[in-house]
Amino acid sequence: MSKVHDFKPDMYLTKKDFKEIKEIFHTPLTGSYNWDYTAADDKINRLYQLAKKRQWDVEIDLDWSQEWDLNKATLEEDFSINHQSYLDYQPYLDLSDEMKLHAQKRFAAWTLSQFLHGEQGALLVASQLCSCAPTYNGKLYAATQTYDEARHVEAFNKYLQTRFGTMYPITPDLKALLDKILTDERWDLKFIGMQLVIEGLALGAFKAIQMSYPDSLLKELIQKIIQDESRHVTFGVHYLEEHVKSLSAEEIEDRAQFAYEACVIMRQRFHAIEVFEELGWDAEETIKYDETVTIRKHFQEFLFQRVIPSLKRVGLLTDSVRPKFEELGVLKWEDFDDDDVDWREAQSA
Repeated sequence: MSKVHDFKPDMYLTKKDFKEIKEIFHTPLTGSYNWDYTAADDKINRLYQLAKKRQWDVEIDLDWSQEWDLNKATLEEDFSINHQSYLDYQPYLDLSDEMKLHAQKRFAAWTLSQFLHGEQGALLVASQLCSCAPTYNGKLYAATQTYDEARHVEAFNKYLQTRFGTMYPITPDLKALLDKILTDERWDLKFIGMQLVIEGLALGAFKAIQMSYPDSLLKELIQKIIQDESRHVTFGVHYLEEHVKSLSAEEIEDRAQFAYEACVIMRQRFHAIEVFEELGWDAEETIKYDETVTIRKHFQEFLFQRVIPSLKRVGLLTDSVRPKFEELGVLKWEDFDDDDVDWREAQSA
């Protein structure tokens, strides 16, 4: 199993500090030229103009001098959600307060590591969309998203290295979904998997972290990323709306089932198995416990507040998958309106 990677202090981004892990994947990506350079006055074009206006720099626009001493963190004030989640779990109760605090720091590092890995996956998918998006406006917007994702990777990487000095490997479930999206030749599955599911769930997770985490630097970092991710989800919704209508009933069902399976995979990825094993906990038993904790159930349901209405709007919340989403307890979000894009600003961009 992959080991947790610890960074040396005060050596940010020097090559000698860590061994670079390389992995090769092959994809039958089919690209397309578009020789019609007419930029229609539609929402995709306005999103592109807004994306250019909203660019920000990780080094310049975030104040990295802000102080937050992880070593002075407290269980109740700084890690309240994770701490409260395990108040009835005996292996956690058996830990000393010092070890409980250590565990919560590891949980936080694990969560942020998954954000980082997800952003790298988004970077790779967005770069593919530049080639395979059929329309001129789609290609232009995908280019801005590629830069957005590169910035997100940079931001989370620097935060983890400078604040925690620790990074966890990607979870098998998230890796499997990214592999599927990256290696599938159908461009619309890339949009569905990344723009609607992964990006949509990320928005929910980012908002939850922003509400509960004490570090003002991370709050500012995530707020900027939320603005970017909101555009990405909106891009996917508007791009897929008309496309899905052109598909056959069989093709629609195939994509609806893919979207559901992607949601299940993403829902399962929130178990920090590496941390459980570090603490000497039985991973299977801890996962079973996690599934019974009310605050965690609410968190998992909250994550879908942007995904479900997006799937419904593009026509992928079909009769065949509705009961499956009902079992997940997330259909309550189907009419939720949470478009964070400022369309008045986009109009004037």
